[in-house]
Amino acid sequence: MRSWRLVPRWLPLDEQDDGFGWSIDEPFGRTSHALRVDGRVWLIDPVDVPELEARIRALGEPAGVLQLLDRHTRGGAAWSARLGVPLLRAYETVAGTPFEALPVRDNRFWREVGLWEPASRTLLCADALGTLAFFRAPGERIGLHPFLRIAPPRSLLTVAPARVLVGHGGGLHQDAAAAVQDAVLHARRRIPAAIVGSARAVRDGRRRRR
Repeated sequence: MRSWRLVPRWLPLDEQDDGFGWSIDEPFGRTSHALRVDGRVWLIDPVDVPELEARIRALGEPAGVLQLLDRHTRGGAAWSARLGVPLLRAYETVAGTPFEALPVRDNRFWREVGLWEPASRTLLCADALGTLAFFRAPGERIGLHPFLRIAPPRSLLTVAPARVLVGHGGGLHQDAAAAVQDAVLHARRRIPAAIVGSARAVRDGRRRRR
């Protein structure tokens, strides 16, 4: 039996007909997604919450687990073994999947891609974009990771998403393309305001952990 200390508290979010998400109840909540494409289900940067297995299988045939960011190992290996599907590092290849890779960073410190699913016009991101306060400058609905603002990934402007699902926070399901464009195009000029917002988010997170 697993110790209760090892089982994360999670919250459901991004509930839609073709998938759902779950977020870990922590200050910088890690968000994971299960997305059905052509009847097959892909897990995106999933945290290990075993009790979700039945719901994932009910959504469709499990196809694979995708890791978008090199440091986002999360529960990918556990889900891969449990479902009997491959664990794919999307920053290396997305061959055999219904997704297109949008480069974010590719260096020895940071390897990340976004995923584009054209049929549903879904953009999936790990740390490139987020909706938590840590990511957003005042007035933004979604924002870039603070370390990406100085050189925003322009690849995110090559698609016009109907929805955006992120690795930290709830997704955007209304006017998503406009929000992404605003975040990327104005990322650098909003650096001072974003720094203040990120520092405040870190401070508030530390207070909640006490």
